[in-house]
Amino acid sequence: MSDDLVIGGKHFSSRLIVGTGRYRTNEEMVDAIAASGTEMVTVAIRRLNLDDPTEKTILDYIDWSKYNILPNTAGCATVEEAMFVARLGREVAKTDFVKLEVIPDPKYLFPDPVGTLEAARQLVKEGFIVLPYIHADPVLAHRLEEAGCATVMPLGSAIGSGQGIHTVEEVRIIIEQAKVPVVVDAGLAVPSDASKALEMGASAVLVNTAIAQAANPSQMAEGFKLGVEAGRKAYLAGRIPTRSYASASSPTDEVPQPVAAGSQA
Repeated sequence: MSDDLVIGGKHFSSRLIVGTGRYRTNEEMVDAIAASGTEMVTVAIRRLNLDDPTEKTILDYIDWSKYNILPNTAGCATVEEAMFVARLGREVAKTDFVKLEVIPDPKYLFPDPVGTLEAARQLVKEGFIVLPYIHADPVLAHRLEEAGCATVMPLGSAIGSGQGIHTVEEVRIIIEQAKVPVVVDAGLAVPSDASKALEMGASAVLVNTAIAQAANPSQMAEGFKLGVEAGRKAYLAGRIPTRSYASASSPTDEVPQPVAAGSQA
């Protein structure tokens, strides 16, 4: 049976979405994307130089026949900025998909919940397939789903922090309540973080800095690919319940008992 990830009516066999920022070279980026096995690559439209058509951008290095481009509104601090960049991304990348980020805080980079909800509602009305980046807030996640968002994307921890998933309980609640895919985004550092997210029931993860800034980005990308696959298999298989005491793994029924000294066999 198919176990595809479905977002906005599109089917994906990979549950790993990767970013394109913070790589040391474009060549490292291309190699890492290939090693990750991803089918969706997110690009910060605001950080592209679109004024000079002769200058190559990240989009020129990505094979559009292999990957779905996911424009994002990174760098936008207000609803108005996010709306403008989303519309620009639609024109540049020829897609209705958009990863919505409204982040007014330059230090901690936490998303604005009010601005995100407002922008999401407007973008959905304009026919966008909206993937909003949010704090791990179950109430906000539900409101965004009601607004028509195609996914919700709660953070594991602060962007680029490499702290792993600090929001486990909140993410669990979001997963329990959501009827759209839940994509854990931000803060993941190593493949075991991705595996943990998928084991909990998350539909996918988005990873950028952990791959781009690794000593060997391609190797780390492959590690995340395997981590996602392992986590998904574990979730589908169904883990054993947690116990507060030991439980013998070997059968204890009909085990021969030792004969007491001096007794007749």
